[in-house]
Amino acid sequence: MNIGINGTRRASAVLVTAGAVLAAGAFAAPAQAATPKAPTITAKGGFVMNNGTGKSLFTKAADSRLPTGSTTKIMTARVVLAQANLNLDSKVTIQKAYSDYIVDNNWASSAKLIVGDKVTVRQLLYGLMLPSGCDAAYALADKFGTGSTRSARVKSFIGKMNTTAKSLGLKNTHFDSFDGIGKGANYSTPRDLTKLASSAMKYSTFRTVVKTKSTKQKVTTKSGGYRYMSWSNTNNLLSSYSGTIGVKTGSGPEAKYCLVFAATRSGKTVIGTVLASTSVANRTADAKKLMDYGFKK
Repeated sequence: MNIGINGTRRASAVLVTAGAVLAAGAFAAPAQAATPKAPTITAKGGFVMNNGTGKSLFTKAADSRLPTGSTTKIMTARVVLAQANLNLDSKVTIQKAYSDYIVDNNWASSAKLIVGDKVTVRQLLYGLMLPSGCDAAYALADKFGTGSTRSARVKSFIGKMNTTAKSLGLKNTHFDSFDGIGKGANYSTPRDLTKLASSAMKYSTFRTVVKTKSTKQKVTTKSGGYRYMSWSNTNNLLSSYSGTIGVKTGSGPEAKYCLVFAATRSGKTVIGTVLASTSVANRTADAKKLMDYGFKK
């Protein structure tokens, strides 16, 4: 069949036009967002999840059992806040045993509680979570454990910590102390600690305390007067990472440097843990890397 010169030209024009449309379509296709590269952290273990969905966003030895240091105090607070008919304004008299405990343990951080002062449970939670007071942890364990002696009450309270861990499904977690200064059987994992923190963050009092940078609390003295206790939060992410809402630092000769962290940006909350980092600076850097990564995922 003879198409002719004009027919050939028309066919060529159609082909060129179709090719241009296809090419334009290729260039107009939306660019796919590059998958963020998983960060490298110095910590032995790390975990991050989306707090709203529970989806894992990053794992590194996430289920390896490691010492927890003072991140243990998240569970101390969680047990207190779960008490039936809890009165946060009830007062606890500070005992000499609490201050002696600080003296006897070189790694024990202190809220500098003064013997004879009457401090509310709410104030003890600030003393527990901001300066990481082991004396505050002892006072809370003594207050909320059961038994006729202090040692029995403390043992009871630690039992409650382990019962709570089981109820939350934390299969790789065990506590043998109320503050993280354990006897070799105080351990958890990045995944378990993150789940614990997520559970604790459901309590409004816990959320309020752990996002507080510093506080000045009026306590009653033994003579009936009052004094002010000033506490600053050891979590420097509150001042250095936008959106940070908690949670808790930890350190120790076995635990090295630990940090459970959480931040909210644009309605999304990421929460996670780094365990056994190599320094305060590195645990902070590790946490920032993981949160940056979590928000991109």
